[in-house]
Amino acid sequence: MPKQTTVRLPDDLADEAEAVARVQGTSVNQLIIDSLSAEIDRVRSDDDFTSRAKTLIARDKELLERLAK
Repeated sequence: MPKQTTVRLPDDLADEAEAVARVQGTSVNQLIIDSLSAEIDRVRSDDDFTSRAKTLIARDKELLERLAK
């Protein structure tokens, strides 16, 4: 089941998103889904991002292990 969330867009960005969606023949919802998917794909291929993510995960793991003692 899809998760519903609220996104607050500045008026000018919302207007532009509506125009792009209309031209593409899709909904603003689908435009947002496609845009987020593309951004997630982009950061997954960014070595700096994945390195920072791994560092953060390791730090969180250490903290959780200390708290679980």
